[in-house]
Amino acid sequence: MSQIFHPSSNTLSKVSIFGALFFLVALAFTADAVHRSAWVTGVNVAVEQPVPFSHKHHVQGLGLDCRYCHTSVEVAASAGMPSTKTCMTCHSQVWTESEMLAPVRESFRTDTSLEWVRVHDLPDFVYFDHSVHVAKGVGCQSCHGDVDEMPLMWKVNPLQMDWCLGCHRDPIANLRPAEFLFQTGSGVPEFDHATLEAIGHEKGVESLTSCSVCHR
Repeated sequence: MSQIFHPSSNTLSKVSIFGALFFLVALAFTADAVHRSAWVTGVNVAVEQPVPFSHKHHVQGLGLDCRYCHTSVEVAASAGMPSTKTCMTCHSQVWTESEMLAPVRESFRTDTSLEWVRVHDLPDFVYFDHSVHVAKGVGCQSCHGDVDEMPLMWKVNPLQMDWCLGCHRDPIANLRPAEFLFQTGSGVPEFDHATLEAIGHEKGVESLTSCSVCHR
């Protein structure tokens, strides 16, 4: 019986198999790279808002504390967004005719909330509580970065599952003394490991990686 396939078919089959495997591996790496890219995570991408609110001006320039606007960050799951009345506490007296602040004045006049675009927006299947993290000694800067350097708000961390787990596996590294919880930028010193461990022991901080901690 004559040979059905040419001897080169063996080589062609091997090349095809290894080529397909290489393609699948490359595809997986590409998909992972895209998933972690700023195009998906929004990291370092400034978000356009109805009013170009500058944290740099208000925090670094004027020295406002985070809690002046985000009033519920210590007591609730949500940090809270300020009402227009909070804005008008100052802007009924300064920059009263600014065109940039016209939406703020209109919101106050009509009692209609401004529609801010969320920058740090977790999926609905993720449970996150600001008050728990603050109570345990995690500062704003750990998640939100140097907010006092941001003329417009952007994310500095991807907020993806592996990033969250990195902190949950070793939370001690992200703790700080109470007086520095709401400070960002160069005003926050480096703390030695012994200090952080003492804070963790005092507040009962432990590694939490159970699925039910975030997915309820």
